[in-house]
Amino acid sequence: MHCPFCQSSDTRVIDSRVSEDGATIRRRRECEACGERFSTLETIELKLPAVIKSDGRRDQFDARKLRQSFDRALHKRAVSEEQIEAAVRAVIQQLRRTTERELPSRRVGEFVMAELRKLDHVAFVRYASVYRSFEDVADFREELDRLERDLPGEDQLPLLDTGVVPFDKTERKKR
Repeated sequence: MHCPFCQSSDTRVIDSRVSEDGATIRRRRECEACGERFSTLETIELKLPAVIKSDGRRDQFDARKLRQSFDRALHKRAVSEEQIEAAVRAVIQQLRRTTERELPSRRVGEFVMAELRKLDHVAFVRYASVYRSFEDVADFREELDRLERDLPGEDQLPLLDTGVVPFDKTERKKR
């Protein structure tokens, strides 16, 4: 490791600490030549599969794009940062488990939808509407019916109000 101050390659590790999630190691270093101290982060570098887009292009997997997808779908939803990070890690873990060098973007999208389905039904439908290119309201209705049939939302609000009485906004605040 070269010193960022004098470019000397003679540096030594003073202290090492593992991050809370165990994914990185922070090392405190000291340059033997100039005496300056600096920190480095060590992470595991695993090659994730390339993503084959629907138009045939191949892109390297980008975790920032994955996180943006979750953020857009979960915008203004009551899901914690920790839950989002765990979902992103779960998708990346699934990608690592595949032994393929390339994956269709459709498969990555399926991984994302599976995690969103667990986190928040509304976010799942948001993502699915774009991902599956819903054409009309009937497509939304089909997906909502499938979701409610497959997953009774134990701790989530129902997707549609099935009662005859119109939804009262003041009632929503009480929930």
